[in-house]
Amino acid sequence: MDQVKIGIIGIGNMGSGHCDSIINGKVPELRLTAVADRKETRRDWARKNLPDSVTIFDEGDSLIKSGLCDAVIIATPHYDHPGLVMKTLEHNMHALCEKPAGVYTKQVRLMNEAAERSDRVFAMMFNQRTNHIYRKMYELVHEGTLGSIKRVNWIITDWYRSQAYYDSGEWRGTWAGEGGGVLLNQCPHNLDLLQWICGMPSKVSSVCHNGKWHNIEVEDDVTAYLEFPNGATGVFITTTADAPGTNRFEITLEKGKLVCEDGKLTLFKLNVSEREFCFSTREGFKKPAGQFAELETDGENPQHVGVLNAFAGKILHGTPLIAEGVEGINGLTLSNAIHLSGWLNKPIDLPFDEDLFLEELNKRCAASVYKKNVQEMTFNTDGSYGA
Repeated sequence: MDQVKIGIIGIGNMGSGHCDSIINGKVPELRLTAVADRKETRRDWARKNLPDSVTIFDEGDSLIKSGLCDAVIIATPHYDHPGLVMKTLEHNMHALCEKPAGVYTKQVRLMNEAAERSDRVFAMMFNQRTNHIYRKMYELVHEGTLGSIKRVNWIITDWYRSQAYYDSGEWRGTWAGEGGGVLLNQCPHNLDLLQWICGMPSKVSSVCHNGKWHNIEVEDDVTAYLEFPNGATGVFITTTADAPGTNRFEITLEKGKLVCEDGKLTLFKLNVSEREFCFSTREGFKKPAGQFAELETDGENPQHVGVLNAFAGKILHGTPLIAEGVEGINGLTLSNAIHLSGWLNKPIDLPFDEDLFLEELNKRCAASVYKKNVQEMTFNTDGSYGA
C-alpha cells in the first residue's frame, strides 16, 4: 500500500481544510475516499468542491461501516470525538482526532483504553507541536542544561472573539453544545503545549468567569494558578475579550529564562545556577549575571499538514507521530481541573474526581439553552449520554 484511504467525519472549518490539503497533494500518502457531515450545506459544499471519487455520507457511522477507508479523521463537535474514535478503532481502522480529545476525561479515558486494546494507529491533531519555537522550548527544557523549572507564566489573551462569532451557531458558547468556552474551544493547543513542555501540575486553583464579556453560558475569562510536583508554580491567563491581547509564554528555570512572544524565542542564560548563586553570594542586592540572546530555530512550522503527513507515515512506515492519541487526555485533564476549581471555588488536586466533574458538568448541561439534537442532557459515567 503506497497510499492510505482516508475518510473525514465533519467537514466544517477544520474538516474542509483537511480535505483541501489532501486533494491538493500536500499529503501525498493520503487519498481522500469519503466524507460525512450531518449538515446538508456542508454536503453541498462537498459535491461542488471534492472529486467525484469521494463518497459523501450524512452520518459518521455510515462512513465508518462503508469499508471505503483505511483511516478516519474526526473533526466533529467536541462531545462526539471519543465515541467516533472508538467506533473507528473497533472497525479496524486508524484514527486521527481533532482537538480537544473530548469534553470530560471519564469519556476520554474509555477512548484511550480502547486504543490500547487496538493495534491501529491513533493520533491527535496537536498541530502546534510542529511549531519550531515550541519544539525548541521543549528541547531546551527537556535536555536539562537549564536546570529545573521554577516558574511558568502564559498570558494567552489574543483569542479575541466578537458576539457575532458566538451568535453564528446556536451550539456555540453553551455547555450542552461545546462543553466549555475559551478553555475547551480556543486553548486546547496551549494547554497541551504547557503540559508537553513543562509537565503536568499537581494542583490547580482558578477563577473562571462565565459570560463576563459576551452573552454566553460558558467561560470567556480565566485565571489559573498552577503548582507542580517539584515546587514550581505557574499562572495561565486567557480570555476571548482582550484587544489587542497578548501571547507571552515564559519559563523560568534554575539557569535561565525562556520567553516566547511575537514569533521570537529569547533566552537569558545565567552564568551560574540561581540556586547556587542565592546561597553563595555575599552581596544582598546583586543579581546573578548572564547573557541575553534571541535563539535560532530550524524555522519549520508545517502545522496541520505536518500532522497529516506524520499520521500517514506512521501507518505506512512506522515513523513517529507528532502526538499520540492517548496524550489528548493530558491537556483535557488540565482544562477539566481548571473548570472544576472555578465551579467549586477551591483548589483541585490532580488526579481529580472524574465522577464529580461529570456531575457538575451535567448540572450545567441540564440548564443549557442548547438542547437541540441531543437525546438527553445527561452524560453518563461510562462516557455515553442519554437514557
